[in-house]
Amino acid sequence: MLVFIDESGDPGLNLDEGSSRFFTVGLLVFEDHDEAIACDQRIQLLKKEVGWPANEEFHFKRNSDRIRKAFLAAVAPYNFFYYGIAINKDPKKLYGEGFKNTKSFYKYACGLVFENAKEKLQSAIVVIDKSGSLDFRMQLASYLKRKINAGEKKIKKVKMQRSEANNLLQLADYIASTVNRSVTNTKHSSDDFRKMIAHREIYVQVWPR
Repeated sequence: MLVFIDESGDPGLNLDEGSSRFFTVGLLVFEDHDEAIACDQRIQLLKKEVGWPANEEFHFKRNSDRIRKAFLAAVAPYNFFYYGIAINKDPKKLYGEGFKNTKSFYKYACGLVFENAKEKLQSAIVVIDKSGSLDFRMQLASYLKRKINAGEKKIKKVKMQRSEANNLLQLADYIASTVNRSVTNTKHSSDDFRKMIAHREIYVQVWPR
């Protein structure tokens, strides 16, 4: 089992200074390794179809709506599923000293989405984006294994790879971003992209309500 995670938005609480209203983590699961390879190859082929070089990265925030729709249409037939957690950073709803530390906030959000997916996980190899602080990513890996493996080994290994070299991390970015756009609901037709992969969605939690 392969699991890929990525985020959309930021864990900062200064909404008046440009921080996002929601911080969203997407968790993508492939139960079958061959299916993951097939989806990876389809994403790679799409780069050629849209006239991109082979090393170009799909990134929801930077891509046009045309590319976004092409990407989601390309991956929708493949057998994966996903979970999401969207943290509402409204100061009237989210308070507590722990949320003021962005690293603790990030780990907490990842822990929540893994808890929601826990019943589906079996000896999972988890892949996270290698960008950012290596020390923090290693802390996150240890935190997840301690939290989710209590009583049963749900996570077998945590690997770090760069998203520009991993098409399935790029898919995790798209999942987190489509959910974030949907719950933020600030753009016209904000649910349109999420609807394209709605049949792959298991559970998306918006917290706190």
